[in-house]
Parts: sequence; structure tokens; C-alpha cells
Amino acid sequence: MEVTHSIGRRKKSVARIYMKSGKGSIQVNKKDYKDYFPTHLLQYKLEQAQNSLSMLKKFDISINVFGGGLTGQAEAARLAIARALVKLDEENKSTLRKEGLITRDPRMVERKKPGQRKARKKTQFSKR
Repeated sequence: MEVTHSIGRRKKSVARIYMKSGKGSIQVNKKDYKDYFPTHLLQYKLEQAQNSLSMLKKFDISINVFGGGLTGQAEAARLAIARALVKLDEENKSTLRKEGLITRDPRMVERKKPGQRKARKKTQFSKR
């Protein structure tokens, strides 16, 4: 099997993955994913697409991720893995869509407006 390449994005994070058949190792920026993502929640997000298809130990995945924070990076990698699994077999798409793993999350940081302290926070209003 040849290498499957895919890209996922979330907030300011971009993840590029290279997936090939193997024993199930996942490398993030040349480190083991359990070392790169310290919490179980972030590790679960990385495994979620493969868990929903029962394919956890079938592929070796190399992930290059940059930008944003750890949560954004984990979710960008999850989207990239889901897209790569769809590239391999189109029948996976319906299962992954039910889990909500194919849809790119469009939420971004709202910009700060002039005359306000933050995006939504206003200065204190004094009636008198």
C-alpha cells in the first residue's frame, strides 16, 4: 500500500498526515503521540476516527502539526486522519459523518472591535 497524504485544519492549527499500513504507531512531530499530547482527552481525539471504524492498529501515521494550541492541533490531526480514511475507502464516509469527524469546525476567534476592551466586552456604563 502506498502512503496516503491528507490535511486538516482547526482554528490556527494545520496538520499534515502521512498514513500507510503498519502496526499502529502514531508519530506527531517525530515524537510518540502520547508524549506530544499529555492528556487522555487529546490522545482520544487522535484515535477517535480509527476507533469508530475499528481500525486502530492497522496504520502507521506520521503527523506534522504546527500553529495554535494543543487542542486545535489534536482536532486538526483528527480531521486529517478522517479524511485519509475516506480516501482509502469511500464507504467509511457515512460512518465518520455520523460521528461528526468529516466536517471542518468553522469556529474562529472573533476579532476585537475598536472602542471595546475585547471582542464582546464593553467599557462600564455609568448612568449618572
